[in-house]
Amino acid sequence: MNSSKAGIWITGASSGIGKAAALEFASVGCNVFASARRVTELERLKEDADESALSIFPCNIASRANVDQTFKKIVSNHKVDCLVNNAGITSFKTAEENSVKEIDEVIATNLLGAIYTIKTVLPYMIKNDGGTIINVLSVVTEKVFTGSSAYTASKMGLFGYSKVLREEVRKYNIRVINIIPGATETSIWTRELRNEYSERMMKPESVARVMVSAFLQRDNLVTEEIVIRPIQGDL
Repeated sequence: MNSSKAGIWITGASSGIGKAAALEFASVGCNVFASARRVTELERLKEDADESALSIFPCNIASRANVDQTFKKIVSNHKVDCLVNNAGITSFKTAEENSVKEIDEVIATNLLGAIYTIKTVLPYMIKNDGGTIINVLSVVTEKVFTGSSAYTASKMGLFGYSKVLREEVRKYNIRVINIIPGATETSIWTRELRNEYSERMMKPESVARVMVSAFLQRDNLVTEEIVIRPIQGDL
């Protein structure tokens, strides 16, 4: 894959892995289209990047209409070669403690929001006979963590959806890559947990470099799943 001027649409780009990925893709010559709900944080991201390589497109991916509108704005002037589904929220509560409202919010963002973006880019990629869809998942798809039932349901749902999708879109030269990171030092964790475990957690920049490397792979191959953990293992 030639990185030069490849168009990369990243959701959840205002912080954490999404922000790191936006900066990393921009640094290798891609055109980055950064989306998130927090406009102020997106503006700060733009200040940190080469202005010619990064554009911001505020979007709430839990709204299908907002997703469609945002994608139309992007492709009106740019091409999109890759979608990075990174936006995500969580709730560190047991299934007993979680309210239905909290569960709805997690599923709407992490699962339905990702499906909305995929459904939006898919006809475009099929028409162009190729593209890449990268989903940022979690090791909750590999291992049971208590206090994360809603989050696990959302990530397991996207994991299953994307595995079926991959088989269905191979004929269109569309690659589906699942990045499955362990504990990463981002705001999804509470400040207390980050203070306690930051030395063990991976850095968002490290995960971003793995993601960009997978995108840049050449020839007729695809790295389908990449599990990344801290050297010392899960927290």
